Amino acid sequence: MSDKNRVYVFDTTLRDGEQVPGCQLTTVEKIEVAKELELLGVDVIEAGFPISSPGDFQSVVEISKAVSEPIICALTRANTMDIDAAAEALRFAKRKRIHTGIGASDMHIKYKFNSTREDILKRAVDAVKYARKYVDDIEFYAEDAGRADNEYLARMVEAVIAAGATVVNIPDTNGYCLPDQYGAKIKYLVDNVSNIDKAIISVHCHNDLGLATANTIAGVMNGARQVECTINGIGERAGNTSLEEVAMILKTHHAMGYHTGINSKRIYGISNMVETMMRMPVQANKAIIGRNAFAHSSGIHQDGVLKHRENYEILNPEDVGIPSNAIILTARSGRHALKHHLERLGYKLDKVNLDEVYQRFLIMADQKKDINDADLQELMGDGDDKNYDDKAIKVTLLQVVCGDPLRPMATVKLKINGEEKEASSAGNGPVDAAINAIHEIIKDQIDIDEFNIQSMRGGSKDVSKVNMRVKHNGQSYYGYGYSTDIVNASMHAYVDALNKIY
Repeated sequence: MSDKNRVYVFDTTLRDGEQVPGCQLTTVEKIEVAKELELLGVDVIEAGFPISSPGDFQSVVEISKAVSEPIICALTRANTMDIDAAAEALRFAKRKRIHTGIGASDMHIKYKFNSTREDILKRAVDAVKYARKYVDDIEFYAEDAGRADNEYLARMVEAVIAAGATVVNIPDTNGYCLPDQYGAKIKYLVDNVSNIDKAIISVHCHNDLGLATANTIAGVMNGARQVECTINGIGERAGNTSLEEVAMILKTHHAMGYHTGINSKRIYGISNMVETMMRMPVQANKAIIGRNAFAHSSGIHQDGVLKHRENYEILNPEDVGIPSNAIILTARSGRHALKHHLERLGYKLDKVNLDEVYQRFLIMADQKKDINDADLQELMGDGDDKNYDDKAIKVTLLQVVCGDPLRPMATVKLKINGEEKEASSAGNGPVDAAINAIHEIIKDQIDIDEFNIQSMRGGSKDVSKVNMRVKHNGQSYYGYGYSTDIVNASMHAYVDALNKIY
């Protein structure tokens, strides 16, 4: 593919994404994410806004030391103090970029800067010229370009390129534009800025109306060659363009002819990392990386996927690092899906027997939202999920001590096939301590892939539901627990998963 079809990926998870309340990271955590972004194959990492705080400044310094392949970018406003701070923070970067800019819409010019178009234009040019004293790679952002007058925006872009900007960022700062409007804005700049060939056009779209990804793709189709994104689409208000969505759209739609340097098989891993570190859960139906993105519960869909994956999946889950799709059993599932799960558990059925089992399955599925492996074993007469005494592993004692400044400790007694065993352990919280104690007893390697706690109705006296997914010898198992005590609910979910393993 020719270079004109290369789309550069600018990741701003550590700058724009980290501005979300509650998502702040330590410098050490930022370095971890930056290294993973490097392995993912992003071209530019926006490491922070150095003038904003000593912590942000230091993070840019340390990220500059820690990664070598991507360009390290630092954000500034259009003033000398910001630019001086950015240049100092970037001093260790092997490849460095200063990202400076100012508002371009009449709304910002009047109400944010109390200024005039001509004064703002001069400040934009002066900032680029000043930054050029430090580095050769300057990106200029025309804030609120989505609502800016196209003729004035073209004048600004032409002036900053003449001053030395190598990248011009056309942000839809408030997520206002429709895709056709935003695409037309990019095309207007391509057609009307005389020196546009001297710079790369970058698109930075917000998701206030749910159009960030659509606008970004419209920008690329009309001449932009850099996309500004975040992992999981995190960002202020409704978020930014999702890196994973743009990368997989360009990869899936081969006919468009564009390509990136993204290693898509690493998407799911970094998505989980950012979700955990930034304490920002990904919604289950989120495109590409949501828990249900490759899950099928409709009988028609399940039958189609089992016959030929591409009947209902345009993406292979393994292409984004997810091991496989999930066939979820509910009252809407068909015979094919039921047979698939029963055979996975070792049951062999002929058609006549399957019809009879399927009728019993429908009765059970009407009573439960989801059917798990233990339910299927009950369905086949191999157990009674309602009778706790029949479980191979049972919790007979759970005692935890925690508080501030006490170190969390837990004592757990398990009855395993009639034999009682006990262990105590510490942890970073009461649940972690209790799970560590269980590990002391079972002496086996079990990893927790997913751990969700939900309030059934709301309020501090409510019953909590815990869903847990664990992995053992490459196979995933689900456990469920209910209690007014979240530690107790967590333990029962974990032991429920253990019973399915053993």
